[in-house]
Amino acid sequence: MNLPDVRYARSGDVSIAYTVAGEGEHDIVLVPGFVSNVELAWQSPPLVPFYERLASLGRLIMFDKRGTGLSDRVSGIANLETRMDDVRAVMDAAGSQCAALFGISEGGPMTVLFSATYPERTTATVLYGSNGPVLTWTPETPWQRSREESLRRIEEAEHRWGTHEASREAVASWVAPSLADDDEFVRWWATYTRMSASPAAVAALWRMNTEIDIRHVLPAVRVPTFVIHRAGDAIPVQGARYLADHIPGAEYLELPGSDHAFFVDPESILDPAVEFLRRVWAQGAWDEDPDRVLATVLFTDIVGSTARAAELGDRAWRDVVEEHHALVRSQLARHRGREVDTAGDGFFASFDGPARAIRCASAISEGVKSLGLDVRVGLHTGECELVDGKVGGIAVAIGARVAAQASPGEVLVSSTVKDLVAGSGLEFVDRGAAELKGVPGEWRLYAVA
Repeated sequence: MNLPDVRYARSGDVSIAYTVAGEGEHDIVLVPGFVSNVELAWQSPPLVPFYERLASLGRLIMFDKRGTGLSDRVSGIANLETRMDDVRAVMDAAGSQCAALFGISEGGPMTVLFSATYPERTTATVLYGSNGPVLTWTPETPWQRSREESLRRIEEAEHRWGTHEASREAVASWVAPSLADDDEFVRWWATYTRMSASPAAVAALWRMNTEIDIRHVLPAVRVPTFVIHRAGDAIPVQGARYLADHIPGAEYLELPGSDHAFFVDPESILDPAVEFLRRVWAQGAWDEDPDRVLATVLFTDIVGSTARAAELGDRAWRDVVEEHHALVRSQLARHRGREVDTAGDGFFASFDGPARAIRCASAISEGVKSLGLDVRVGLHTGECELVDGKVGGIAVAIGARVAAQASPGEVLVSSTVKDLVAGSGLEFVDRGAAELKGVPGEWRLYAVA
């Protein structure tokens, strides 16, 4: 196969490097692990057989995450939402309306989030060696290290990144223990990783990963999903089992061995993965017109509107409300929000990303002060029903209840929203647990700082 040309897709103000290889009816987007280099990858003998096999199924679309490989260097590392935007930009640039996503290792959480958020663009999902739903210790994931221990290891790794000694240790401990004595492979791995990311970029990426938590997203995944993991992988197999147990209808395959690298004994991974994809494509098992989608809902409510209307009089109050509506709609357009409904002076909108929703909410809260108003704003991310193009269901009810708990001028979010914006630079103040009217259990709420 000829080397594919490196192309660039524009995602906001960042250029994302990608390649397209193969041809056919179906597309596969390979979501890379922690670092990649799409040009060097196609020149690396350990990697090429894996890519060529996938490219024999259809069009294989590969890309480098922003900040890594041949993509633009950026300040810090993008959160999962921005990475989703980058995948959509690459798919659009490649002319791919719908694709199977093959998420490897660190690419797993973003793949899960993308398939739940954009089911209409995802034919199937394959997760290999995935990091699992959360990368640090919780009572529900006791197999993971503490965040403090993870951060200590990251600091040590940053100082030794790309050295031959560090490469040998990485190969022996998690990348490919079966190749630990292969000096040529160790040297190649050191070169490939150095040319894929800088020490600071890798450290920032790993730190952001320690904050990821997609546990609440898993039940919202409705596309056919196949989870593959090696039993002795240094990335704990319990995380893969958790994913398979909590993604509805997910298939699971546990392979023997301790090598994490997907390109070591690739046929053991690709044979079942290819069979799965061919079966899904033959059955047309994905839903091009889904009735459920993961979305972030936003509710606003003007504080003291009745008293203010009485103070100003009907006509003046109508003018203020119209200005308020214009301001809200301008911010929704700016942040890619979708107006769902208005009820009196309040707004109900939906977003395909929680960080965008928070920034929109904060802009609205700040902007209305120029009108002499305060608003309460509430946000929640969850699986929503789609009816005539509008979102509904329990997630919408939760969002409304969160808004009712907000203080004047406050943007209040559920813990689900907070967990999904790791790496966004947003900060929160813990408002404690609350009971939401008509919603079972207690909900942890956070105010946007």
